Amino acid sequence: MFIADIMASCEEDVLKIAKKLEKMVEGKKPMDDVVELLECLSKLPINVDVLTKTRIGMIINDLRKKTDDEKVSKRAKGLIKEWKSLLDGKAANGKSSSAKSAAKPAPKAEKAEPTPLPPRPNNASTSYKRIQGDDMRTKWVNMIVNALRSGELPDGTLDPDDLAVQIEGALYELHNGNDKYKSALRSRIFNLRDKKNLALRENVLTGVVTPEKFARMTSEEMASAEMKEQREKFTKQAISEHQMAVNEGTPSDMFKCGKCGKKNCTYSQMQTRSADEPMTTFVYCRDCGNRWKFC
Repeated sequence: MFIADIMASCEEDVLKIAKKLEKMVEGKKPMDDVVELLECLSKLPINVDVLTKTRIGMIINDLRKKTDDEKVSKRAKGLIKEWKSLLDGKAANGKSSSAKSAAKPAPKAEKAEPTPLPPRPNNASTSYKRIQGDDMRTKWVNMIVNALRSGELPDGTLDPDDLAVQIEGALYELHNGNDKYKSALRSRIFNLRDKKNLALRENVLTGVVTPEKFARMTSEEMASAEMKEQREKFTKQAISEHQMAVNEGTPSDMFKCGKCGKKNCTYSQMQTRSADEPMTTFVYCRDCGNRWKFC
């Protein structure tokens, strides 16, 4: 139980460091304390399970490619080499165990049982095989995974890794990997990380919104309820202002046109903001057709 607690704490620490390093790789944060973070990673009891769950190896590899600091690059290479040996060791142990099992004589069966068919790979595993070796697409998948894991996972959550691969695959197929593909990915990652739009992330994680549907959603469909309300308010205000500006209004010589210099104008007033704010005045020049407004 004590060992389990240590490993759980280690995974949390690695995830925290991974988030900071990812921001540095994306250019959202300076690399001032990158060496200190790498040293912290080297002292943590990281095992294969932690490497798999946190994807820290991929983030460190991206950091190694982006940095111009030779010291940082060298330290990153050392960590990757150390972790690779852990993975190689696990693979070797697996092969050894398989070899021993194969060496033991199988007991004679009274009746031959039919060989079960291998499980059919799901969409995620099939897509993942398709992008292996493509650093750019793999990077996008990792960014989607991090966005999906950016908060507490709700009950009934599907595998975020599988979802990320399916979302990236759907977007790549929809936009043929062009500039719209990258723009659509950024938009979805932003919305998944939006703390004011938790419902979208939860719906994607629980399968209410499928990866295919998520790939085709518009910005308006992804927006939070608060953002939709704000957009609706701005739209109504713009329509009202346009209607007021088109109406000729009350004739007056109080206003001088900035375009023709004459005072042959009409004006209208409307409350376009909150009640305690002054009304907006719309002015129209009868001579040259110039329109302007002020508060």
